[in-house]
Amino acid sequence: MADGTDMRFTHLGRSGLRVSRLCLGTMNFAWKTNEPDSFAIMDRAHEVGVNFFDTANVYGNARGEGLTEKIIGRWFAQGGGRRERTVLATKVYGSMGDWPNDEKLSALNIRRACDASLVRLQTDYIDLYQMHHVDRETPWDEIWEAMEVLRFQGKILYAGSSNFAGWHIAKAQESAARRHYLGLVCEQSLYNLFVRDVEREVLPAAQDYGVGIIAWSPLQGGLLGGILGKEDGPGRRFEGQRAQDTIRDKRDQVEAYEALCREIGEEPANVALAWLLTRPEVTAPIIGPRDLAQLEGSLRAVSLSSELDPETLSRLDKIFPPYKPAPEDYAW
Repeated sequence: MADGTDMRFTHLGRSGLRVSRLCLGTMNFAWKTNEPDSFAIMDRAHEVGVNFFDTANVYGNARGEGLTEKIIGRWFAQGGGRRERTVLATKVYGSMGDWPNDEKLSALNIRRACDASLVRLQTDYIDLYQMHHVDRETPWDEIWEAMEVLRFQGKILYAGSSNFAGWHIAKAQESAARRHYLGLVCEQSLYNLFVRDVEREVLPAAQDYGVGIIAWSPLQGGLLGGILGKEDGPGRRFEGQRAQDTIRDKRDQVEAYEALCREIGEEPANVALAWLLTRPEVTAPIIGPRDLAQLEGSLRAVSLSSELDPETLSRLDKIFPPYKPAPEDYAW
């Protein structure tokens, strides 16, 4: 990029859409990060080449108000090519009100939720419209018809999923194929060194169907961010009893991990992000900076991903054992 940052790009799943290898998560906006700081983070993201932004209609810590989308919309409204340079992803599923059809994936809610997000985001289209969770009560023909209508209207370009099981991805893609529709181009899953369950079935399904993986919580809530080595201690998010229990239960792994990171001279958070970028199924991990410093600190991960040697990757697998694809992981 212009400032020398080594940002890289890849296709989102099997689509022709090119996105940055880091995805800017906005969950903290309007919750832990105020509007001016949110604007500064998004501006800096563009400066360093991050073009992929992820949000959701339920973000903002105020049910039904879509505060995070509104902040992004006001940022877009400043102009200067902000919207045009952004691959914008938002989500539908979560409850936005008290009425029966204010949630999940009925055709009615998909239509209403999309229109409401467009208003809040101050844009006339969404690049990637993601289902925030699987809806077991709505048939896929209804879901895909609703998405097709939105695409025909020019309101969305691509569809994605989040928190789907492998068989949900298969069912969604087979249903889309019967309709001669593109279907999912990505799946957003919990994936990090500590939580590797998706390696059993989600990653194989995604890879087979050409679905890119967007990894959320890449630092496992900060456990992979160097918490033991921080001079000021683990921080507020680890003050509660449950968090302290987690640190106690995982301490051996965290200590071994942080020792490895010290040995190779890299920040633990960047090693965790870089490891995800070495996974062939992963399009991008989601970084959720609360401030500019956290954003700047994450940028090293992109170049580091090509510097992690086989020995280091093997040592990481010993600390955080991987899963084999199903059924080999639990059968002969």
